[in-house]
Amino acid sequence: MIFWANVSHQLVDVESLGEPELCNIYIPLDMFLMMPHLAELQMVLLNGAMIVCPSDLCGHDMLMRWHADYRAANTERLDILKMELNALFRRMEAQGLQMIKQPWTSKKAPHSLASAHIRQVVAMVRYVFENLGQPMQNENVTAITGLHPNYALNIFSKAMNIPLKQFILRMRLLRARGLLLESDMAISKVATESGFGSTSQFYAHFAAAYGMPPNQLRINSTHG
Repeated sequence: MIFWANVSHQLVDVESLGEPELCNIYIPLDMFLMMPHLAELQMVLLNGAMIVCPSDLCGHDMLMRWHADYRAANTERLDILKMELNALFRRMEAQGLQMIKQPWTSKKAPHSLASAHIRQVVAMVRYVFENLGQPMQNENVTAITGLHPNYALNIFSKAMNIPLKQFILRMRLLRARGLLLESDMAISKVATESGFGSTSQFYAHFAAAYGMPPNQLRINSTHG
């Protein structure tokens, strides 16, 4: 099953088909969004869909090979792994995505976005990720589409179920959280690397989002 880990989810039942085995593959969102020819899959996952990966496309042996490639810490093998994942996702799109949870927009919007608009939304999302550490206004992001700014903002909100400005803030906070948990970077540096204009602004937004200041999150993760 494939889903965006930032969307709340919970395992509620397991149907035993023999010896149980669980294999999780975590793909950084920015890497996934840079994979070519995946506009449909990218958009439905970012909109909360959960998708079944057909067993004939991704069997046990392949998963074990990917695990070995990842653990090898070899650049060539990692590149091959990324290409094989991209090929898997493209095959899934070609066969028709099998969803066990529909994306949010399919429930709210009477008409789906045109494929050209989906590509433009993906381009805007990529731009956000590539420039998170820099000052960013809505017009900076919408300019890459060649559309009128208001129209670009409208299709972004329709596709992502969130206004662009809020999406940028959410992604800044996710990057900051990752840096806090995975590095010993000074909090002021975390704020800068995540695109916040000041440390005080970062503290305010972080506490509002996670219910605690960033230094407390780091303390909790160390002693948890």
